[in-house]
Amino acid sequence: MGKITPFSFLLPFVILLSYLSPSSAEIKTLTISSDSRTLILFEKFGFTPRGVVSISLSSVSVTSSLSIDPSHLGFFLLSDESLLQAAYASEQQQQQNVPGCVLESPFVKRLFYFTDLSPPPSASYNHSFPITHPDEYSLFFANCAPQTQVSMEVRTEMYNSNPDGSKDYLSVGQSPVPSIYYTFAFTYVVFFGVWIYLTLIKHRLNSHRIHHLMSCLILIRSLYLICAAEDQHFIRVTGTPHGWDVLFYVFQLLKGVLLFAVIVLVGTGWSFLKPFLQEKEKKVLMVVIPLQVIANIASVVIGENGPFIRDWVTWNQIFLLIDVACCCAVLFPIIWSIRSLRETSKTDGKAAKNLAKLTLFRQFYIVVIGYLYFTRIIVYALRTIASYKYRWVSVAAEEMATLAFYLVMFYMFRPVERNQYFVLDDDEEEAAEAALREEEFEL
Repeated sequence: MGKITPFSFLLPFVILLSYLSPSSAEIKTLTISSDSRTLILFEKFGFTPRGVVSISLSSVSVTSSLSIDPSHLGFFLLSDESLLQAAYASEQQQQQNVPGCVLESPFVKRLFYFTDLSPPPSASYNHSFPITHPDEYSLFFANCAPQTQVSMEVRTEMYNSNPDGSKDYLSVGQSPVPSIYYTFAFTYVVFFGVWIYLTLIKHRLNSHRIHHLMSCLILIRSLYLICAAEDQHFIRVTGTPHGWDVLFYVFQLLKGVLLFAVIVLVGTGWSFLKPFLQEKEKKVLMVVIPLQVIANIASVVIGENGPFIRDWVTWNQIFLLIDVACCCAVLFPIIWSIRSLRETSKTDGKAAKNLAKLTLFRQFYIVVIGYLYFTRIIVYALRTIASYKYRWVSVAAEEMATLAFYLVMFYMFRPVERNQYFVLDDDEEEAAEAALREEEFEL
């Protein structure tokens, strides 16, 4: 039986791994049924010099219309650097029409072939492999046998051994993440207490419905971070989230929906400038909220199933596309408000007040753009270019940017007596009219 050239299938994994963050739940049981894929990606994990990979196979079944060579099926580890080298080497081999199997590549760390199963190729297997060279590795299954389908139950366990002998199931770059989440959860709890004092006690008479909705947003954000911290803590200690992942996904959904809803409502001036939403503003909410629900469904599929499912890249693309659509949609109400204030300033004779409102909305627009740009592009760049040992930096950067955004937004629209929305200084009226006329002339 001639060997096929599987390296052509290796190239898409360069793109696939760009989506993939280090895995978190490091004890996983997966079922593969009649799968003929040449390569299946399971996990990505950052190891210390005391790392271990444990793989257990059961109910293994291999079917083919041709004779099967068990050495053409097996598991291996591959670092990101080696992946690029292997992809380059594969291109050279393809140009020269040289057959080969990825299991024979000098760039991969072979774990075992199906010849190691007893009896091969259909049986069970259970073995642990120490990691002597610390790096971030992706775990693959390779099927270099043409017209061959594989079914099996796979249990994978990846961890780093601590000096005291305990196991750390978080990737080396993710180990500080639980502490980061705990720290920010505490910060939001304090933030929530201060905001409640302002809205319900100190400035109760100047509070509007949007301020109470903003209170709910801080509370949900706090609960989300608590659940995220507990989820990551139990994964680090035991390898499984012990149900905290369910609460994490619930509050992730609520947090996303509330955040985008608050941005839209603040951008429209709801409840403090006008009691009702216009029809086009309602439509934005009717678009953003369902999109956030779909995005979170995609997030659950991505997080719970991992990259071994066939449509994993598609789900990632759906998530990214919907997230970008939501980010664009929430900007429209702010733009509409800016245009409306420009028009109003020409007719109502309150130039100073309108100029203050206009300035505030423009500042808010810039703040929203900056937040979305940082969390969607800069954070992704940090996660991509940072060494695997410092992947936690992107998590900390995202949380700091989010906290800064919340603080700025809540400060700008806080319930105080002389909020910029209600400022009307007659002494500045003439200067404001001149500024608005100058702006109109420039436009």
